[in-house]
Amino acid sequence: MNPYDYADAHREAFLAELETLLRIPSVSTLSEHKGDVHRAAEWFRQHLLDIGMTRAELFETPGHPLVYAEWLGAPGAPTVLVYGHYDVQPVDDPEGQWKSDPFEPVIRGGALYARGATDDKGQTLTQVKAVQSLLENGGMPVNIKFLIEGEEESGSVNLYDFIDNHHDLLRCDVAVISDTHILGKDRPSIVIGLRGMTYLEIEVRGPSHDLHSGSYGGVVHNPAQALVEILAAMHDAQGHITIPGFYDRVQVLTPEQRADLAKNPMSLERLQAETDISEAWGEPEFDLHERIGIRPTLEINGIVGGWTGEGAKTVLPARAMAKVSCRLVPNQNAIEIEKLIADFVAAHTPPTVTSETRVLHRGDWAVVDTDSPYFRAAADAYTFGFGKAPVYMREGGSIPVVASLQRAFDIPVILMGFGLPDDNLHGPNEKFDLECFYSGIRTAIKFYETIGAMH
Repeated sequence: MNPYDYADAHREAFLAELETLLRIPSVSTLSEHKGDVHRAAEWFRQHLLDIGMTRAELFETPGHPLVYAEWLGAPGAPTVLVYGHYDVQPVDDPEGQWKSDPFEPVIRGGALYARGATDDKGQTLTQVKAVQSLLENGGMPVNIKFLIEGEEESGSVNLYDFIDNHHDLLRCDVAVISDTHILGKDRPSIVIGLRGMTYLEIEVRGPSHDLHSGSYGGVVHNPAQALVEILAAMHDAQGHITIPGFYDRVQVLTPEQRADLAKNPMSLERLQAETDISEAWGEPEFDLHERIGIRPTLEINGIVGGWTGEGAKTVLPARAMAKVSCRLVPNQNAIEIEKLIADFVAAHTPPTVTSETRVLHRGDWAVVDTDSPYFRAAADAYTFGFGKAPVYMREGGSIPVVASLQRAFDIPVILMGFGLPDDNLHGPNEKFDLECFYSGIRTAIKFYETIGAMH
């Protein structure tokens, strides 16, 4: 049996294993799930041994463990490092939008619904199952290493030190990451650029304790009001960021580069279908796909302050806090942007309150080398797996490990994603289309065979 027939014959078994993994609520940002996160790491460690890895172990960190595995039985062939993450986002469903238990996977309309289905347990398992299919049918044509972390959704705070301190362990010729999406099952695509990120907290403080709004409203500046006034000043009415210097380093694309990106347009109709919004918003001089892929952003991710429980409580809060993130583009520097934001907040804080800006985590932007033979092998593999040549696109999200691996090993990093734009990652009813799961396995098998044949 060849690896493709093997993968097709084991679809039900692969799906059952994914469902088992998805039942583990490995939410890395919530301390009450620390045991679950460790359980997911151990599941991957044992599973990688079960499929034929000759080494698989957990590396403990001050946070959650990293899973490392290897099979180095192809002397002279290139070594591939597969990165993924087993932690997931919190559910956070105050309005009851989930149609089923987030940690009890169900199939609806040909898709598997569960938290982590596409981000990133399902996509990581796509690579694992491709390796299994090859190992069970003649062996791997390349050497393979896995690095699967448990803190991607909480900033990867221990990953980069691990990479810096384990160069010999992780050394490779190419890295593969399945944590992005394609444009459609009939329109495969490869991400060639990712935005960077900085994530901050902005806190505004006023009185020493919460006050009765009837007794003190109108004479004490409400910290929640002061906070939203500061936040509102960060954009103009058209969506431009008003922080001085924010755009200074933004790379200006040539007309040819913009024309190339325009081959993958984002239509208003598609945006409305994916989000249920009535109108688009943002910098009007840039097309929708450019606002998503090549323009930086500043977003308010959450605001907390005062009474947010059921019913009414007339309180003037002592403090209010917002979580703010920026998606950064080539050649922006996260540390510079953080200082610009902190200076802006300080300058716009009225004398009636105090403020503080704190950095939670950051990550660098990355651009993929499309001239690499490994990239061309990936493009050929998508053509084989999905029946159509892929288009190239810039992704609005951030995967900071891409730049870290590029720097550490001077290697190409291939973003071999298999999700869909409407998979609702980070939101209610996250899903992974099963056709993408199975086609992704075939694509990954072809990729490994192709680069093995190159050598």
